[in-house]
Amino acid sequence: MVYLPSKTVLFNEIIVDSMVDDIDRLLIDFLKENSRLSFADLGRKVNLSPSAVRERVQKMEELEVIQKYTIQLNEKKLGNDIEAFILLKVFPGQLKQVLKKIKNFEEIKEAHRVTGSQNIHLKVVVKNQLSLQGLIDQLMVFSDTNTFLILSEIQS
Repeated sequence: MVYLPSKTVLFNEIIVDSMVDDIDRLLIDFLKENSRLSFADLGRKVNLSPSAVRERVQKMEELEVIQKYTIQLNEKKLGNDIEAFILLKVFPGQLKQVLKKIKNFEEIKEAHRVTGSQNIHLKVVVKNQLSLQGLIDQLMVFSDTNTFLILSEIQS
């Protein structure tokens, strides 16, 4: 085990727990709920000036605690009625190729390498059953698939 002083910074392998205090964690919680809050709004919530909040947020960005700001879409309102998880068991010798290929599917919203009998766990969003069937057919060229329809979201 390696022991590091509390201020040691190793980017990409950074130990940030001692660098992020309770106020930073509150800011993170507020930003998770609404990443468009202004520094002034955040400051009112944590009793800090906007400039103090800006400094804290910038520090967390530099440390890569905060990696990006994004939006959450209502896929059903965009015409995509089916969400599913697809587990892939990639055929031997094809994993590197598959990892490159799955980035080209716009239906794939998340992809994770996992342990267990499957190699890759995908979250996909498609318009309908026919679109899901087409996607599965494309994935079956290089892997066995196991598909689970998402009925509802419990927690995001």
